[in-house]
Formats: sequence, C-alpha cells, structure tokens
Amino acid sequence: MAKHITHDPIYNTVRADEFPAMLDVERYGQRTGAFDEIISAAHDHFWDPMGTADLDFDTAFDVTRDYVMPRDTVPELNSAVADRLDEGKQIRLANESVRWGLSNILHGEQGALSLSANLCQILKDPGAQEYAANQVREEARHVTAFARYLAVRWGKPYPVGETLGDLLSELVAAPEVYKKLIGMQMLVEGLAMGTFAYFHAQTNDPLLKRLTQLVMTDEAFHHRFGKIWAERTMPTLSPAEHNRIEDWAAECFETLLFNMMNIRQKRTIYPQFGLDWEWAREACREVYGDSYRRNELRKETNVMRVLVKTLVQAGIVTERTRHIYSTWVDMGGIEADGGRDLPSEAIAAEGIEYLRAINQGRKVIGQKPEL
Repeated sequence: MAKHITHDPIYNTVRADEFPAMLDVERYGQRTGAFDEIISAAHDHFWDPMGTADLDFDTAFDVTRDYVMPRDTVPELNSAVADRLDEGKQIRLANESVRWGLSNILHGEQGALSLSANLCQILKDPGAQEYAANQVREEARHVTAFARYLAVRWGKPYPVGETLGDLLSELVAAPEVYKKLIGMQMLVEGLAMGTFAYFHAQTNDPLLKRLTQLVMTDEAFHHRFGKIWAERTMPTLSPAEHNRIEDWAAECFETLLFNMMNIRQKRTIYPQFGLDWEWAREACREVYGDSYRRNELRKETNVMRVLVKTLVQAGIVTERTRHIYSTWVDMGGIEADGGRDLPSEAIAAEGIEYLRAINQGRKVIGQKPEL
C-alpha cells in the first residue's frame, strides 16, 4: 500500500485508474492559484527545438578532432589511461564520455516527461494538473532537443546507466506524490540544473552551450514546483512523516553520489578503445580518491553540493541526517549561503530574458492582423 504524505489539498490525488473522479463537477471549481505565476510564465520562455530561431543544429563541430569539454575535465585523461591512447583516441574517449553523460541527461528528460504525464492523471487540483501538463510539453521539447543533438554529433545515444535507470523507474512508478516531487522536481531536476550550468560554463561546442541554457530556462520553473510543495508540506509534517521523507532523500543522495558517474556505470564506452573498464577504474582511483571528491564537493558550483543545498533550503535535512551529507559537503558553508542565488539561476534568468524578447515577436497562430 502507498504511504501518502499529503497535507495540502493542492497535492491531493486519485489513483491513475480512477478517472471518474476527474469528472466530479465540484472539482473543476476547486482550482488553486498557487501555480498561476509559473503557468503564465511558460509563454515567456517558449522555445522550439525544431526551428532555427532558437537552435542552429547546423553549427559545425568535429567531435573526432576537438574536445567538447576541456581535456582537464575528463578523469581518464588525467590518469594512466591517457598513456595507452594516442592524441586522436584521447579526444574520442573524452567525447564519448560526454556522449554517455548527455545520453543519460536525455533519459532523465524522458523520465521527467513520463512522470509529469503521470501527475496529470492523478492530481485532482485543476491548477496543479495544468502546471503538470505544461511541464509535459516542456520535457517533451527537451527530449527532442537532446535526441537531436546526440544524432547530429554522434548518431545515437548510449543506453541509460543502471543507477539512473533504476531511480527513474522507481520515481515514475511510485504512487506517492512526495517521492515524485522530491525525487524528480528537487533531486533529479536539481542535479540537472547543476549539470547544465557546468556544461554551459565549460563546453567548447557553441551548440551545446546554447542548448543547455535554453533547457535551464524551463528547468528553473520545474524546480520551483518542487519548492512550492516543500514550503506547503514540510512545516506541517509529523515527526514520523518528516523522518520518512528525510531518510528517503538521504538514500537517494547517496545512491546518486556513489553511482551516478562512476566508471562502472559508463563501462560500455571502453571496449572500442581496447580498455578494460575495471583497469580504467583503478587507474582513475589512483588519482581521484575520497579526498579529491570531498574537495570537489566543497566548490560552490559542484553539482552534488547544489543538490544538497536544495534539500537544506527545503527543510528536508535535520540533525538526524546532517552527518550523511557533512562527510562530503561543507554543511556550514551551505547553511551560511542562505537563500543566495545559485549560478545556474543566473544563467536561466539571462536565457528567459532573451526568450521573452524573441517571443514578443513570434507570430501567434490564429491571431488576426491589425487593419
């Protein structure tokens, strides 16, 4: 049986097979205004992954000759792995690693699309349902855009990594709304925002730089949907309910931290270079140990640090689980940050202003010309 934690009626649900409940005439008049602002803003940050005004997929970039990401950001090339590869293979390995990472972003976007569609089926509040429908549309264009980018640069994506695939499957299938909102809107979307900001700041491919910023203009609002849930729900929980949510979030964090980007997860890329993945893992471990990981996690822009900050700001982390995060992250620094904006939010805001200006000049279908 699902153990729902719902204290605000805007997050009430029905079973996915209980469609007659959606036809209740009283339900249509019980629409929350909590999401009106982010629903209305959807028109401002619209972009078209199939058009040329927003993304030029003809932008030239040779993945066999140029690094998509700087060489020093590729762990394998800072280890003994590089000694076994000539310069051409080093470039290819680096870019195949990027391809693997972006493939998992694509799969994550598909997971978000499916989860949002599922929320449309079960959220009773018409306002919450409308927001979820907007997110379905936006996640669909992310799937289109990343699939197209991977096709242009490499032909097709890699299969989903086991850790991410398992987590996405759990979130999409979970009947509990709190798991969907914490797991996807806060953890996965938070991880995505940090990852996109990293790609945007570091990539040598102008097409990828533009794509990640456009996606961030949408993800910033998806992340906000989760924050609204936290603001309305976390202060009302019983101690037992808070513990359940807190423990589940910590479990998800550890799963992502230890498994998301490790060598085993992307072992499919190594055979084409004549490399054994287990040997490559040991070579990287000689350079990248726990102390290195801790130092990286203390950087303000580190993806996992951004994720922890999201959980702290939402009130999900207390003294019960603080030690789980403090092993890796400077919790004092995160708490001192308070509500200070993240670098990803500034990038998204800049993109939204750009799109707002463009969208004012787009032709609206069905609009009558002025006489």
